[in-house]
Amino acid sequence: MRREYSIRGGAPLFQVENLGFRYPKGTEDTLRGLSFNIHPGEVFGLLGPSGVGKSTVQKVLIKLLSGYSGSILYRDRDLRSYGKKFYNEIGVGFEVPVHFSKLTAEENLSFFKKLYRSTVDTDDLLKRVGLYEDRAKQISQFSKGMKVRLNFVRALLNAPSFLFLDEPTNGLDPMNSRILKDLIREFQVKGGTVLLTTHLMSDVDELCDRVAFMASGQIVEIDSPKNLKMKYGERTVTVEYVKGNGVQTETFELDQLGHNQRFIDIINTRKILTIHSQETTLEEIFINLTGVVVHG
Repeated sequence: MRREYSIRGGAPLFQVENLGFRYPKGTEDTLRGLSFNIHPGEVFGLLGPSGVGKSTVQKVLIKLLSGYSGSILYRDRDLRSYGKKFYNEIGVGFEVPVHFSKLTAEENLSFFKKLYRSTVDTDDLLKRVGLYEDRAKQISQFSKGMKVRLNFVRALLNAPSFLFLDEPTNGLDPMNSRILKDLIREFQVKGGTVLLTTHLMSDVDELCDRVAFMASGQIVEIDSPKNLKMKYGERTVTVEYVKGNGVQTETFELDQLGHNQRFIDIINTRKILTIHSQETTLEEIFINLTGVVVHG
């Protein structure tokens, strides 16, 4: 069994063991023996190329798909034992926003509020995501980015304790992307837990406490972004400095760097232009583990 890096104490919120799934008309398993835990209060990233099974995992965990093999415990109970009350605890933001296009934003939210026993002040959320002034507009008049932001508001309207987010910032400009990421962080600070799938490695780096990489329907690596970078990166430091009329670059081993006399001499006697540790990126790790180049 894979040893997981844990940032939280206590029992996991979700415990998934040897999860397998095949679609009724499929000839091969989409999921092949996935095992992972999600701890209370963490943002857990599920990464992998398109078609690898990330959305299938989410659909199984939110009980949209049944007929899986293996074991899934939620709060130490078999997920199958939960009824409709389960949906009062979770919020879901699908990759493709689904709204009633002939209704206004406000009417859409009012409709979905009726499905839950308790809801939050969505006016406040609409203000946060910059849609309050457009609340009386029909969704058919919304841009893609506006629909994405409304989709995020809908995921939060029932005051969930667990968020399932699929590409939550895809298609947003940097400012609106920042707003949503801040809201995700605030949700976590208040004790919320998040399962995040995305192709945007910058979002993963910024938000996720741990990430699981999927390939061929299996999990091939689980750890924190920092630990993964240390594991797959080089322990070296590259120094760029002025030498005469040109620029010189030298690379040193990170271990015992403070005792490396050549490095110390350069720092003390040369004009330093840049110093970089040769830390790998999550995009490079993604390619290394899945063999797929990340776009976006």
